[in-house]
Amino acid sequence: MGKKGKRDKKGKGAEKTAAKMEKKVSRRARKEEEDLEALIAEFQSLDAKKTQVIESSCPPPSPRLNCSLCAHPERDELILFGGEYFNGQKTFLYNDLYIYHIRKNSWAKLEIPNPPPRRCAHQAAVVPTAGGQLWIFGGEFASPNGEQFYHYRDLWVLHLATKTWEQIKAPGGPSGRSGHRMVACKRQLIIFGGFHESARDYIYYNDVHAFSLDSFTWSRLAPAGLGPAPRSGCQMIPTPEGNIIIYGGYSKQRIKKDVDKGTLHTDMFLLRAEGTGKEEERWTWSRLSPSGVKPPPRSGFSVAAAPNNRCLLFGGVHDEEEEESIQGDFFNDIYFYDIGKNRWFPAQLKGPKSERRKRRRGRQAEAEAAGDEELQPPPPQGRREIVKEVVTEDGTVMTIKQVIPAEEQAGSGSEEEEEEEEEEGAAGQPLEPCPRSSAMVAVKHGVLYVYGGMFEVGDRQVTLSDLHSLDLHRMDGWKVLLDVDPKTQEWLEESESDEEDEEDDVEGAEGGEEEEEEEESSEEESEDEEEQQHPPVQPGESQPHYVARTEQHWLGVARGHMGPEAKDKKVLKVAQAMARTFYEDPV
Repeated sequence: MGKKGKRDKKGKGAEKTAAKMEKKVSRRARKEEEDLEALIAEFQSLDAKKTQVIESSCPPPSPRLNCSLCAHPERDELILFGGEYFNGQKTFLYNDLYIYHIRKNSWAKLEIPNPPPRRCAHQAAVVPTAGGQLWIFGGEFASPNGEQFYHYRDLWVLHLATKTWEQIKAPGGPSGRSGHRMVACKRQLIIFGGFHESARDYIYYNDVHAFSLDSFTWSRLAPAGLGPAPRSGCQMIPTPEGNIIIYGGYSKQRIKKDVDKGTLHTDMFLLRAEGTGKEEERWTWSRLSPSGVKPPPRSGFSVAAAPNNRCLLFGGVHDEEEEESIQGDFFNDIYFYDIGKNRWFPAQLKGPKSERRKRRRGRQAEAEAAGDEELQPPPPQGRREIVKEVVTEDGTVMTIKQVIPAEEQAGSGSEEEEEEEEEEGAAGQPLEPCPRSSAMVAVKHGVLYVYGGMFEVGDRQVTLSDLHSLDLHRMDGWKVLLDVDPKTQEWLEESESDEEDEEDDVEGAEGGEEEEEEEESSEEESEDEEEQQHPPVQPGESQPHYVARTEQHWLGVARGHMGPEAKDKKVLKVAQAMARTFYEDPV
């Protein structure tokens, strides 16, 4: 009796401790979200000062990830919005709008009053209504240290003809999320999947929502049949019949405390619309089993609709998890999916016709000179490795390695064409984009445009801002519209003191002493205040960018004036006010 009573009492004590910890974490998560809401509101107040539309020529956008790139439905333009950039120490969020003029190969920045708040990992879709509309839903905002996230659930439309932003406030929409997918299909916006991450946990979705572009109302679909498992970052393509195709994606689940296991999905589903146009439209899930050569498993791939009733998949990464590290194999290949034939196949670049004809005539002349003597084909080549070095502004040499696998026998085309492709590859370094994940892609007039993306070199993340194009009808080779600019490759390594502070923070977290962490951070910020002068305003830098870029410095200054007992939210507001004042009068 006594032992049993002790065990029961001990068990109840553990339950109480767990409940207290859960409550504490919940309060902290709400506090973090409130802090981010205050920061978002501050940025919005700065945007509210814009009162007129300004379009000006500009250099290409700075490197960024998880922005959106869409083709204008009527003009020869591409529209880029939002995104994020991580320089090794700090995360920057954007809500700026850029226009790429295809014929001029030039960029313009479009400043429009009252834009959506800064975000990344959102989704965008264009429709041809009223001169063109760009619809945006969801996404996330991250704190500068990249440890806190706020997930949006708002819906915006950019009226391209009048150059005005409008927020659509309709009840019953999806919950806040990022990494979801959205397509325009039969006068509806269809949203699938995504994830939401907080300080406590994360959750992946597989729900489907529809927004009517006629009635401006949301509805949650309840398709019959067995659908995809929860995931984010999948391929989502509408068909001409008004159906939806889902392929791949990524999700993770917690297998034990502080241990997560990721899953690369490779399955494929069809979401079929039945009774289109009727009052009660029904949807049904069915699994697809495509034929052909499927893409190897990967995440971070990019998708776009292609000519001839096809869709395409570009790039991505396959992460191999080891005990203490994760190594990624990056791709720059293209796979087509034929919607009508339900078949995958890899893309084959042909090269310019004029060069192929010259080589073919040369071979014929050699054959005639040899007196009908058979020309022995060259032995098949194995994998080729192309190495390209990029020297950044700080002197760091980044080595980009691209492994080109041996070409498979596709069963189509002549031996001459295969020899020509081998010769094209051996002629010099190819012009195609380097392997990458999370690239932004768009198709206009049958031409694929690939902007940016990222790859990793050791512990360093390289965020790209180059631009390539490929004619999907001719498939005669990539064109470099904008190459990698080494000056844009900034990476700030963590100092030894930062690493020591991180170790101290880990020890403090294990001991449950949050006060010690706050004291250490305030001491570090006070030391920074004494040692550093105020960071100067860079030429042409906007006020919001300066405030965001120098936030940590001004937080240290504000904390030194207000003392360690001041609340973080008040310190943040004072720091931002100091930054804005210094921007206006840098003395």
